[in-house]
Amino acid sequence: MGFTPPSEGEEAVARGIVSAAYTVHKQLGPGLLEKVYEVCFCHELGKLGLSHRRQVDIPIVYDGLVFDEALRLDVIVEDLVICELKAVDEVNPVWEAQILSHLKLTGKRLGFLINFNVPIIKNGIRRFIL
Repeated sequence: MGFTPPSEGEEAVARGIVSAAYTVHKQLGPGLLEKVYEVCFCHELGKLGLSHRRQVDIPIVYDGLVFDEALRLDVIVEDLVICELKAVDEVNPVWEAQILSHLKLTGKRLGFLINFNVPIIKNGIRRFIL
């Protein structure tokens, strides 16, 4: 089974996400709490006309049971792209595994891990494609 590139819709959303992250980082810089970046990032997404939801609970089905609050996504944009936001000195490799798991469990193909606590935001953005 070969790799299928993201759709045009997913790519358009991805461009908006990166743009929003750059705008927030340019205005605020590093050093604030994750929650501050999250609200401002979502505000920028809204200005770009992108629908989004914050702190979204995703049910998990395990052993025939549904656990409604087993997984929480930071931000989901246009119901297509998952964004996990951080404001940390170093990105823990477990967060990379986490976003890959989130993509698999939700059936989404594209995700971003964005760390705002960096001097240059391009160094804080990681893109993941399934």
